[in-house]
Amino acid sequence: MAVDNDSAVAVEANNQRSPNTKRDRSPDSEGGAGSHADRKRRRFEDDRGRHGSRGKKRDLGRKDYQREKMDKRSRNEHEKQKREKDGDKPSVLPSAYAQEEIAAEDRRPKKKVAVLIGYSGTGYRGMQISPTERTIEGDLFTAFVKAGAISKANADDPKKSSLVRCARTDKGVHAAGNMISLKLIVEDEDIVDKINEHLSPQIRVWGIERTINSFSCYQAVDSRWYEYLIPSNSFISPHPSSFLAQVCTRYAEETGDSEAMAQRQEDIKDFWPDVEEKHIKPILDELDDEIRELVVRALFPRWDGITLGGDDSYIRGIADIDSSNTKRPQDKGRRNPDEDPEEEPQEDEAPPPTEDAPSQQSILGPVKREALFQATKRLKAAYDSARRSYRISPARIALIQSALSAYVGTKNFHNYTIQKAPTDPSAKRNIKSFVVNPEPIIIEGTEWLSLKVHGQSFMMHQIRKLVGMVTLLVRCGADAPKRINESYGKEKWSIPKVPGLGLLLERPVFDTYNKNQAQKFGREQLDFGKHDEKIEKFKREQIYGRIWDEERGANTFHQFFNHIDNYNQPHFLYLTSKGYEATKIPIGRRETEAKSEVKAKSEVKAENEDVAIKQESGDVKTEDVKMEDVKAEDLKSEEVRVEGVKTEDS
Repeated sequence: MAVDNDSAVAVEANNQRSPNTKRDRSPDSEGGAGSHADRKRRRFEDDRGRHGSRGKKRDLGRKDYQREKMDKRSRNEHEKQKREKDGDKPSVLPSAYAQEEIAAEDRRPKKKVAVLIGYSGTGYRGMQISPTERTIEGDLFTAFVKAGAISKANADDPKKSSLVRCARTDKGVHAAGNMISLKLIVEDEDIVDKINEHLSPQIRVWGIERTINSFSCYQAVDSRWYEYLIPSNSFISPHPSSFLAQVCTRYAEETGDSEAMAQRQEDIKDFWPDVEEKHIKPILDELDDEIRELVVRALFPRWDGITLGGDDSYIRGIADIDSSNTKRPQDKGRRNPDEDPEEEPQEDEAPPPTEDAPSQQSILGPVKREALFQATKRLKAAYDSARRSYRISPARIALIQSALSAYVGTKNFHNYTIQKAPTDPSAKRNIKSFVVNPEPIIIEGTEWLSLKVHGQSFMMHQIRKLVGMVTLLVRCGADAPKRINESYGKEKWSIPKVPGLGLLLERPVFDTYNKNQAQKFGREQLDFGKHDEKIEKFKREQIYGRIWDEERGANTFHQFFNHIDNYNQPHFLYLTSKGYEATKIPIGRRETEAKSEVKAKSEVKAENEDVAIKQESGDVKTEDVKMEDVKAEDLKSEEVRVEGVKTEDS
């Protein structure tokens, strides 16, 4: 009792010296009434609710925090369990085996290996493994487990096998050759066949090579080969009625480049006239006048002026155009593109009709509306048939190759990706070669070209933009090598990316590893060449076939270039003979302004004709002639210039 009394006296004395200190409300608590731990606990309890969240939960010290902190794997597992508990998609990966099954399995050694694979990405959510989505790696890992290449103890987590991919491909993208490195049980000589038995025909394992223990295919890869397949009819010049075709002609005349442009387009100069005469005219001749006029207006818009406004989100998406820097006035009666940002133009749309066409079509009866629909359908089918029958000339293939060669070397490709400044060092990439196969292939009546590029590494969308630039320059008759070299400058160019449908990873290259580590440690070289025969067969059956079927069904490439040809904004006018300077000329005139100038021009023309008649009759005054000269000169200086598009009378 003496000890307790002394403690109580000491506490009371302390309280008297420090009147702001709270009295001990539980003198019998553990550690003694006046202990440090007790006083600290009382401070947190008494302050609860007085200083925000200070007293809600005691802060952990550094050691306690680190002790209770979950590692990355535990956090991932926790999140996975939480998602499954909340009712999300179940995991598509193998489930964990029971402890009894794991204990009963014979333990066999794992070896670090490189797995050479190929796949068609159709129907898959890309290469990288995902717990709830069907991916290439997910199917491969499941096949490894079923074939006995991964033990049951490691079947629940790919990280236990140190899985690493060489190159990640996105949704729907194909790869004739790719690689993953991981630890596998490869004692069985027929392990490759066992794995392939558990895979769909879309995925194949070409071979498994033993590597050094520290090997990572992601870090060891030196360069990559990609292939892009494109229909040869993509290199046909734009239809003469399109906006882009008229602009190219206009600027070629202004810059004195008409003759050179004609030489570059010599091999296709008769394509469109022949199509009109042999395929289109017979159909139009069968139609009555009213239907014929509506069909022509729907398929062949007259670019005698510029109609601004409308939803152009499709073009802005494929060319990565920043809408904040390219705002334009809206026309009355047209939808604001910001109202439905999720809506994009359908890729099977025809060029936009003139504004008076819908009003005329609305007064047609059911019979004529059906006739209009059938006529438009027949014309589209005729154009489609004519395009698919096109066969590219050796001269045009030579133009393509000269353009592709302008990419070779270390260049500043900041315009061929997204969100990359020209001063960013990472924009400089090295392309070792870029070639077009001079022997096209014909599949079900359509001719295709194979473009292969070999580079150290590529940025997002880079290959698709490289192909898009070459294709547009060649089909517009531009000086392609010159324009490509100009695109390496500091100016920002909007370059459309061609559809991802034709892109596939050909194979990665491991020259450094093969020359150094493989020879030093007696390992097999990592070379896809030894599997060329199987790879080519797989490409024809699983990759090329799917690309051709999708293009035939959706007409993907034609719809892509059709949008570009009829996009009436200045972003792509570097394709013309005027070059990048043409993109700086603002399109500020409306269609009504253009028509008013055309009307003024026609009035001057009529007045000039009156003067000519007076001159012939001898009844002409001096002031009439002077007025004619003045008005003609004024007209010449005020010629209608709606972003490089000639008016009907100019």
